[in-house]
Amino acid sequence: MFFGEYEYKVDDKGRLPLPPKFRENFKEGVILTRGAEACIVAYPLAEWKRLADSLAARAVTPSKMRKLNRIIFGAAFSLDLDGQGRMALPQPLRQYAGIGDAAIIIGANNCIELWSQQQWASEKASAEEQLWQIMESLEGQ
Repeated sequence: MFFGEYEYKVDDKGRLPLPPKFRENFKEGVILTRGAEACIVAYPLAEWKRLADSLAARAVTPSKMRKLNRIIFGAAFSLDLDGQGRMALPQPLRQYAGIGDAAIIIGANNCIELWSQQQWASEKASAEEQLWQIMESLEGQ
C-alpha cells in the first residue's frame, strides 16, 4: 500500500527519485502511464498485471475497450529503477503531466501518482472541497 505526499527534484536527465520506502515495491520494475487527470501513474509490475487482467474481465463494448486499451497501454512505458532508486521519466509523459524540474509523488493505495506542483495544488484543493461529500456517499455502502 502506498500513501503520503513527497516532493522531489527532477534532475537534468529527467530522473526522479522514489521515496525510499516505496523502492522495494518496484524492484521488479515499474510501469508508467497517463493518469485520468494530468498526472503520471506508476504501477509495480505485479499490480500492472492485475490491472490488465481486471480490464480484460470487464463487460465493456469492444469499441470502448479498444479506446481504453489504446490510452492506458499505448502510453505505457516499462522501466527499472537505477541503483540510486531513480526512474527516468519519458518525455511524452512528462509533457502530458506538465512536470518540469520538480514533481510531487502521491501514494494512491495500489499505485503512486506523479504530479507537477501546479497541477497537484489544483487537484488537491478540488479533492479537499469534495471530501465530505465523497465520505458521506461511502457511509451507506
